[in-house]
Amino acid sequence: MDAQTATKGLCINGRWVPSASGRTMNVISPVTGEQVATVTRGSREDVGNAVNAAHAAQPAFARLTAFERGRLCHRIADLIERRREDLAEYLTLEQGKPYHAEALGEVDTTAVMFRLAAEDITRLESAVIPSNDRAKRIFTIRQPRGVYGVITPWNFPLAIPAEYLSAGLAGGNAIVWVPAPTTAGCAIRMMECLLEAEVPNGVLNLVTGEGAEVGDEVAGHPGIDAIGFTGSSATGLHVSRRAAGKPQLLELGGNSPTIVLGDADVTEAALRVGRGAFRNAGQICDSTERILVDRSIHDNFVAVLLDVAGTFRLGDPRKRDTTLGPLNNERPARQLDHHVEDALQKGARILTGGRHEEGMPTDLYYPATVVDNVGPDMLFNLEETFAPVAPVLSFDEEDQAVAIANSAPSGLVAALFTHDLRKAFRIAEHLQAGIVNINESSAYWQPHTPFGGYSGKTSGTGRLGGRYTLLEMTQIKSLVVDIGE
Repeated sequence: MDAQTATKGLCINGRWVPSASGRTMNVISPVTGEQVATVTRGSREDVGNAVNAAHAAQPAFARLTAFERGRLCHRIADLIERRREDLAEYLTLEQGKPYHAEALGEVDTTAVMFRLAAEDITRLESAVIPSNDRAKRIFTIRQPRGVYGVITPWNFPLAIPAEYLSAGLAGGNAIVWVPAPTTAGCAIRMMECLLEAEVPNGVLNLVTGEGAEVGDEVAGHPGIDAIGFTGSSATGLHVSRRAAGKPQLLELGGNSPTIVLGDADVTEAALRVGRGAFRNAGQICDSTERILVDRSIHDNFVAVLLDVAGTFRLGDPRKRDTTLGPLNNERPARQLDHHVEDALQKGARILTGGRHEEGMPTDLYYPATVVDNVGPDMLFNLEETFAPVAPVLSFDEEDQAVAIANSAPSGLVAALFTHDLRKAFRIAEHLQAGIVNINESSAYWQPHTPFGGYSGKTSGTGRLGGRYTLLEMTQIKSLVVDIGE
């Protein structure tokens, strides 16, 4: 599996162009520590050029029928599927996730996103509203928002952009897309698929570069009509402020609590919790990051969870037997070290893992980590860790578990395990999260279901997922007609 250095970067008005500044940036593989791409480093001026191209192209694109835009999305999905292995190979090298266990699956999900949008846009009905005036008829239509700015992260560099790009294109928007710099090569390869599918010139523009420059410019540019962003809560708050007054679709950080009640199937719960904590090296916004276990089953649960952690094989993600790859960059690595140090100082115990693996090509390889005796005041409970760690807390009463679960600022996804249906519904309704999974990992999600944060928390606004993304990325217009008497 060899890397091919990317020499492209900015795609503006359907053409690959250099930055106005002439700058480039290197992309380093977390797998090998070697440079795998040299890409263009965009500037604020480049963003302006992309916005101008999008505004010029959007009106004609909006005039296409929903069925025409749906066929475009199907063509994109066809090309992604045709390049499945190539996309997955490069994804593994640049992002770090295991090729066989995860990367191929992400490519498949990326294609699914475009197919869902292709079908949903042709069924996106709107309402006819009764009138109190016999001479009036009131109905609604959905229209594009215009030029959408889309800023995407590095943990799912194909699937997360596809959530926005598929719905944005299906809905008739033009887009200026800024991907994470550490996975800019993945964005270039995905952009090649969209161009080959004959996305009209200017409708989708790619600007690679540093988020503090090009991402900031997209968020605040007066020519951007709406903004979509997936990333950390801190960066999302900055994006929201820069995009004040614009429609915003923000999917931000999580610190997903999982409550395991005393009547739960301990083995099944531990298996699913482990998968939720360690998949994609824990670098998922809905990763299982806090495990609240009834004290009566604590010891048994932890024993099984340790067995589950032992099944995750850390190593070169290009190898077939690897199920846990490296972290993508230094930031989550430092965050994990900080949280581990905080927990140890406050009385927690590291049962397995807890430090980077020696003898690997980079310092980003961390084994599956289990931390016990975690308290509500520890950073593991209060902040997103974004690493392959399973922190275990104990509780005695149901209300105590709910209070601990709700004590964190985030509110994206929660989960609980129980055989008592009444308890399941009662607790689910009290958990402050946009999604609650029952007898399933917090990291479980189907792409057509609504996904987003809870009001009053820091996990974002709006909903991603199937037609719900389309509803966010289009706007409703009411039409009133006087038919006379």
